[in-house]
Amino acid sequence: MRPAFDDIFMELAQNLARRSHCIKAQVGAVLTKDTRIISIGYNGPPSGTHNCDEEFPEVGCPRDSKGSCSLALHAEQNAILYAVKNGANLEGTTLYVTLSPCIACARVIYTMKIKRVIYLDSYADYKGIGVDEGVEFLRKFGVQVERFHKLVEQA
Repeated sequence: MRPAFDDIFMELAQNLARRSHCIKAQVGAVLTKDTRIISIGYNGPPSGTHNCDEEFPEVGCPRDSKGSCSLALHAEQNAILYAVKNGANLEGTTLYVTLSPCIACARVIYTMKIKRVIYLDSYADYKGIGVDEGVEFLRKFGVQVERFHKLVEQA
């Protein structure tokens, strides 16, 4: 049986998450157009700065006023920034991400005209808040957002 592309891309996002140096959460993202990968990303500080698990191994990096990492880029931000840096047109693309986008990432996703977001886990559940603000924002403005439900089998 041939796997669906949604399964392939989400499995890749899960594997990319394992590259993260964050000691709090590991998130991966894959940006695609049709059946082709445009860019990949995982959460962490900007390239060339530091690695949280090495510099802050006991407690992780400093937190901002909302309790989030003050130094890192989110996985979807890294994937989008790399794609744009290399001249990719993101209009009509699909983003696979292991954690639903936060509101700030949702604004970027919408602005870049990404048409579909597939996510594995809920950001609201992870943060202990009542609603996935990013998901609601994207849906309100016409971006297709789906939670990935199929269990990805590991080989």
